[in-house]
Amino acid sequence: MSITLSTKTSPFPYASIAIATYTQKVDINYDESVDGITLDFEGSQISADHEIVAVLANAGGLAGDSVKTAAYFELAKTVPTLTAIPDILALLDSLDSHLAYRTFLVGHDITAADFIIWGSIKVAPKFIGFLKNGQQYVHLLRWMSHIESLDSIQATLAGLAAAKANKARSNKTAAGFALGLQNAKEGHVVTRFPPEPSGYLHIGHAKAAMLNQYFAKMYNGKMIIRFDDTNPTKERAEFEETILQDLELLNIRGDKVTHTSGYFDQIYELAIQMIKSGKAYADDTEQLQMREERGKGVASAHRDDSIEDNLRHFEEMKTGSTEGLRWCIRAKISVDNQNKAMRDPVIYRCNLISHHRTGDKWKIYPTYDFACPIVDSLEGVTHALRTNEYRERNAQYQWMIKALGMRGVDIWDFSRLNFIYTLLSKRKLHWFVDSGIVGGWDDPRFPTIRGIRRRGLTVDALSQFMLAQGPSQAIVSLEWDMIWAINKKVIDPVAPRFWAIVKENSVFVTINGGPLAPEVKTLPRHKKNPDVGEKKTVFTSTILVEQEDAISFDDQEEITLMDWGNAIVRSKTTGPSGDVTSLTMDLHLEGDFRKTKKKITWLAQPSKDYPLVDVTLLDYDYLITKKKLEETDDVKDFVTPVSEFREEAFADANVSTLTKGDIIQFERKGYFIFDGTAEDGKLEFIRIPDGRAANLASKAGKPGVVTVEAPVPASGTTVDADPVPSSTMYKVKKIYGEEAVKPVSTTKMYAVSNVYE
Repeated sequence: MSITLSTKTSPFPYASIAIATYTQKVDINYDESVDGITLDFEGSQISADHEIVAVLANAGGLAGDSVKTAAYFELAKTVPTLTAIPDILALLDSLDSHLAYRTFLVGHDITAADFIIWGSIKVAPKFIGFLKNGQQYVHLLRWMSHIESLDSIQATLAGLAAAKANKARSNKTAAGFALGLQNAKEGHVVTRFPPEPSGYLHIGHAKAAMLNQYFAKMYNGKMIIRFDDTNPTKERAEFEETILQDLELLNIRGDKVTHTSGYFDQIYELAIQMIKSGKAYADDTEQLQMREERGKGVASAHRDDSIEDNLRHFEEMKTGSTEGLRWCIRAKISVDNQNKAMRDPVIYRCNLISHHRTGDKWKIYPTYDFACPIVDSLEGVTHALRTNEYRERNAQYQWMIKALGMRGVDIWDFSRLNFIYTLLSKRKLHWFVDSGIVGGWDDPRFPTIRGIRRRGLTVDALSQFMLAQGPSQAIVSLEWDMIWAINKKVIDPVAPRFWAIVKENSVFVTINGGPLAPEVKTLPRHKKNPDVGEKKTVFTSTILVEQEDAISFDDQEEITLMDWGNAIVRSKTTGPSGDVTSLTMDLHLEGDFRKTKKKITWLAQPSKDYPLVDVTLLDYDYLITKKKLEETDDVKDFVTPVSEFREEAFADANVSTLTKGDIIQFERKGYFIFDGTAEDGKLEFIRIPDGRAANLASKAGKPGVVTVEAPVPASGTTVDADPVPSSTMYKVKKIYGEEAVKPVSTTKMYAVSNVYE
């Protein structure tokens, strides 16, 4: 038997998947392309929640008393339909009274009745609201808690959470891309990702690389990684290795790796062919003049030179002579085409710098616009995926293919990926590296693949985000919240939980009733996912808590020590500055954690046998203060003064088992990725944004230390490391005046006489 359902099924069939897991007789498959839920059982399909529960209960021997169970099945159908408060309260009272002296609804063991009623209440918000806020339903609450504490139910809920984290990979979402890939044939699609080996890949490249791999896999085709090495001025061999490493970080592997330079001989011969057919000519017009002529639609003086002259100049270019350096080769397409990309573009130019692969063999190199369609055709590429900033050059691409009589290639374009407060320009990113503002190309503040992966962005989240964009053509600057929110859904079900206490002004607490000697207990690293493993937690009569928590405690207040139980604050000592210096609490394990407002993390007092671990928690701000830099903006004028923040903390010893790159959650602090051990021996953890607006807002004004000082702006004045916030708005008087407002209370009800007078 197997169950297939979507995480979006409404109302969600909790009872069906819970009893399926409990009986261990059914495979549960989450598929976002289906509607509702379906049980495949003995050749038939069952799609009603209550029918599925009944079938699985019979199969697992959980049917219980048939008459009573049937009544509860009918009752379960009414739960989601009840909206009147008196009806809801009456049903809750009835169930609570029935469970006053019973563990289960029917008999002495769990039955289908328990699953169906639990599942119906689980999807009824008003019922859940009354149960959480009211204290009168103690027996029903106890029964609900017991059902949800079962290992099978915990596994069910964890499986659902994991499925929800992956729901963006649904077939429906992915199908949106297939609509734009024309002429695609199963097993014949060939895509290519052609990076220039002149720097590190960034998040914009990630979209292109992922889409190329996605389509190749969708059609059981192939993907080529091709280095576009046609400009020896920018390119270096070491960048090829780093690009392949960047792609590996994205789990992207091509079926083969090629180089445009491997086709230089064929491209040269095709350029000769273009000249001989009268479709290309040599030109020595100065660059600025050529740009002006192309803009005005004026023909070059050499446009109609003879084929012999053009071939002679091209041969001179090939030698790299002084005369040859004056010339270039232009395609003879149009002088005044409305699409300026079609106005006789340059297809070959001289460059005397030695090439990192071909050495000094060539003194002439094809332009990208000439080489790309040629190599695409030669390598068997069926679909060239390009950002739509190339759209005006698509006609030029197809003209080259047709002019050379080569095999055609389909173009599929998509919108470029831009983010607010983010630089994707290699030149500007290079400036940050050269200025020492960042630690390198893998700095967590950088949008490079290495940077975003180091900050904790997973491949799954990145892939889901790219697919969620769909075949959009809109060129917009995206917020970072969505991609980090997706990332949170990916990491939350599997990130182990640990504790950390900020060192500054941390407070020792004496626990009356605590263990006389340290005790060690084994606890799950993730309460909802036992597969994450276990950890050791030390319990002592003296513990460490954060100042922020300690200062919030009221005298005699009952609080909850997480993973331990309740405690009552008996005394609190404060210093001259108002900070708490010590606390005393009485352990009160019989207390109800659901009644306390404060649930706090803590650490056992360190000792020789049970030491704590010194850690540094790092957080980051955007590198620039403007959402989008214009071409005329100087990046030096928009550098965030402080963009790295450090907090020293203690962590429990379990973090010592982590390896670099592991993602965890420090409970009540957020998600972090372990970045390794610093030179001072401290373990460093980088905070992973969770998508919430508050965590993605600028952190200006937060206490912290930047690794290096910000650079001097172009104006020559230093950047103020502690800027004073100011408003550019004009001043206005307070609406209610400068005096404090004294509100007058009034009920605005009619007056009545006192009944006791």
